[in-house]
Amino acid sequence: MKVSTLARRDFLKGGALLVGFSFSGALPALALAADAAQRPPQRVLDLDEVDAFIAVRADGTVIIYSGKVDLGTGHRIAMRQMVAEELSCPVARIDMIEGDTALTPNQGPTAGSSGVMRGGVQLRQAAATACLALIERAAERYAHPAADLKLEDAYVVSSDGKLRVGMGELVGGRPFGVKMNPKAPLKQAAHYAVVGKDLPRPDLPDKITGRHVFVHDLMLDGMLHGRALRPPAVGASLLSMDLASIAHLRGARVVRIKNFLGVVAADEWTAVRAAAELKTTWSDAGTLVGHDGVRAWARGGPFLRDETLKSRGDTSAVGATALRATYYWPVQSHASMGPSCAVADVRAGQATIWTASQATHRYWPAYAAMLGLPVENVRLIYLDGSGCYGMNGHDDAAADAALLSKAVARPVRVQWTREDELGWDPKGPPQLIDLRAALGEDRNIAAWEAEMWVPIATANLAHVPLLAPGEAGIAQPAGQSVGLIAQNADPPYRCANLKVTAHWLAQAPLRPSNIRAPGKVANNFAVESFVDELAAAAGADPLEFRLRQLADPRGIEVLQRCARRMGWQARPARAPAPARGARARGTGIAYLHYKHNETYVAIAMQVEVDTQNGRIRVERVACAHDCGLMINPDAVRNQVEGNILQTLSRTLIEETRFDRRRVTSVDWQTYPILRYSEVPELLIDLIDRPDQPPLGAGEAACAAVPAALANAVADAAGIRLREVPFTPERVLAALRAA
Repeated sequence: MKVSTLARRDFLKGGALLVGFSFSGALPALALAADAAQRPPQRVLDLDEVDAFIAVRADGTVIIYSGKVDLGTGHRIAMRQMVAEELSCPVARIDMIEGDTALTPNQGPTAGSSGVMRGGVQLRQAAATACLALIERAAERYAHPAADLKLEDAYVVSSDGKLRVGMGELVGGRPFGVKMNPKAPLKQAAHYAVVGKDLPRPDLPDKITGRHVFVHDLMLDGMLHGRALRPPAVGASLLSMDLASIAHLRGARVVRIKNFLGVVAADEWTAVRAAAELKTTWSDAGTLVGHDGVRAWARGGPFLRDETLKSRGDTSAVGATALRATYYWPVQSHASMGPSCAVADVRAGQATIWTASQATHRYWPAYAAMLGLPVENVRLIYLDGSGCYGMNGHDDAAADAALLSKAVARPVRVQWTREDELGWDPKGPPQLIDLRAALGEDRNIAAWEAEMWVPIATANLAHVPLLAPGEAGIAQPAGQSVGLIAQNADPPYRCANLKVTAHWLAQAPLRPSNIRAPGKVANNFAVESFVDELAAAAGADPLEFRLRQLADPRGIEVLQRCARRMGWQARPARAPAPARGARARGTGIAYLHYKHNETYVAIAMQVEVDTQNGRIRVERVACAHDCGLMINPDAVRNQVEGNILQTLSRTLIEETRFDRRRVTSVDWQTYPILRYSEVPELLIDLIDRPDQPPLGAGEAACAAVPAALANAVADAAGIRLREVPFTPERVLAALRAA
C-alpha cells in the first residue's frame, strides 16, 4: 500500500492524499469509445453568428446546436419544429446537440420556462436568417431573382419549379458565415406546417424500451466507480480515518482533500462497501436552526437589508381593523425519483464532465476554477438524468466525480444514494409572508401590504456553493442564480394602494437553490388564498370577486374557461363547518399571471376532506393555460399535468425536516411524495395563440396549485390552511380551532 500526502494547493496542481489497496499493478490507459469524449474541432459559438446554432451536412440534413437542454420538457421536438418551420425542412432530417460547452452556444441555464421562450426563439431566428442566406446563395449561383425563390422540403425552388437545389448542395459541410439577422422574417401562423402540431418526441421510444442512455448508464473504458462520504453533521470537519477498516476490500482507494473524503474502486459494489465500512471521526457541529425554528429564525434575522419591491398610492387604509394573515412555505427537496449521477475524466490538463445539469454553461467556470484549469480545457456535456426541477444534486455529483477523477487520473463515475439526494441536495428555501389588506366601500380591494422574510441567496446575489469544493476548501466563483423569489407577491387585480417589502435574510437554514417556480409558488399561495379571504369578507363569490377586479382580457379568459371546465357554481363566500366525522366536499379556484408578464393560468380544484382523520383527497383539477404560441401542444399538456401533480405533492405532503445537525428526512418514508393512487382527474384546457410569442410552460401552472387547493379545503370544511404541507395533523388542528 502506497500513501502520499499533499496540501490542498498541491491538489490544484494535480495531487491529493491517495490511499490505495490494489495489487493489479499499473493502471491501464483510458480508451474512450464515445465520439463525444474526443476533443472536438473548434466551433463558432458566438450568439451573433448563425453557425453557432445551425449546420447543414452535405446530404442536406441539419444539425441544431442548443445551449438549452431537454429536462423532460419536450425541447428535443419543439426546437426541431421551430427550425423545421423556418427552413421548410422535414423534422426527421434534423439532429440536435444540446448542453455541450464545446459545441453549443451559451444560451444560459435551462430555467425559468425559458427553453422555448428564449432559446427556441433564438434558434428560430437563426433558421430564418439561414433561409435568407440559402436563397441568396442560390440566386447568386444560378443568376435567378431571389424574390422568385423559396425554401421547400429542404430545397430552394423557383416559382416555376425549373430551379430546384438542395440545401446540402448550397452549403453542405461548410459554414454559413453570416450574422444573425433580427429582422429576418418569420413564417406567419397561417402558413405553419409543423409548428402547433402534436409531433412525437424523438427520445420517448428508447426511454420506453429501456435503451435510452442516461448519465447513470454511461460507461467509459477504464472507468472507476466513486462515492463521496458526507459528514454526520453540516459543517463538521474530518478529524481522522481508519484505513485498516477497508483493507480487506481489494482495489479500494481513499481520496482526501481537506474535509472532502471519497472512495473509488473498479466496481460499484466495492465502492459502496468502502464508503459504508470506512471508519471515520468527525468533529461535532450543531449550527442549524432545525425545521421547527425556521419561522422564528426568519423574523429574527440577521438581515442583510430591507427592500421596498413595489409601492404605489397610500396604504394607510390598511389599519388595525384590516384583514391580516400569515402564510408559510417550508424548506423542500427536489425529490428527484432517481438519485444524481455524473461521470468525469480529468487527466493531462484536460477535463470532460458528463452531467445532467440544467446549467452546463453557467457552471463551466466553476468547474474550471475547482480543477485549477483554464476554462477552455474543461468541457461539460449534458446527458439526461433523473427529473430536475431546478438545481438538485446533479451539479454536486459532477463536482464529486471531477475531484475524484483528477486525484486518480482515471475517469470516475459517482452515483449518489437516496440518502445523499434528500440529505444533501440544495433545498428550495423557506418563505414567510405577512399580508394585510382593506376593502373599499365598493367591496373591492382598496389597499394591500405584503411583507416577506426570504433568504438573500434567492435574489441572484449569492453563489450556490457546490459541496465538494467547499469541503476541499477550494474557492468558488459566484455563479448559479436560485431564482427571483420575490415575484408575484402582489395581486394581479386592480388595487390603487400597494406596498410589498422584502426582509432579505443574510443566510438560509440549509444550502438553497432554485426549485420549480422559485418564490412564485409560495407567493401565489399566499396572495390567492388571501384573495379568497377578502372575497369572504366582501360576501362575494370567489370567482366573481376576481373577475370584477381583473383588467387583463387574457387573465379573464383563463379564469372563465377554467370555471366552465370545472362546472363552477356560485357559492356563499364562507362554507359552514361540516359535522365532525363527515366527508366534506368543496371547490376552490386560483389565478396567476406568471411574473406578471408571462404565462396566464387558472386552476380550479374539487376536494374531499375527511373531518374524522384530516385527510384531503383531491378529486378533480381543472386548468386553463395560456402560454401564447404552442410549438407542440402535446408537450405543453405534459408539462401542465406534471406541474399540477408535482405541486400537489409539494403542497400536501412534502417538507424537509432537519435538526440542529443534519437533514433527517432522507428516504421515501420520511420524505414521501404523491403516489399514483392519489392522482386526481385532470381537465386541461390549452389556449393557443399562434399570433403571440411563446411564453413557456415549464413552471407557471404549478404556482396556482397550492392556493386552489387551500381555497377548496376552505370551501369544503370552513377552515383556512396557511402553512404547507397540508398534513392530516394540520387539518385536524384547524378543525378543532374553527
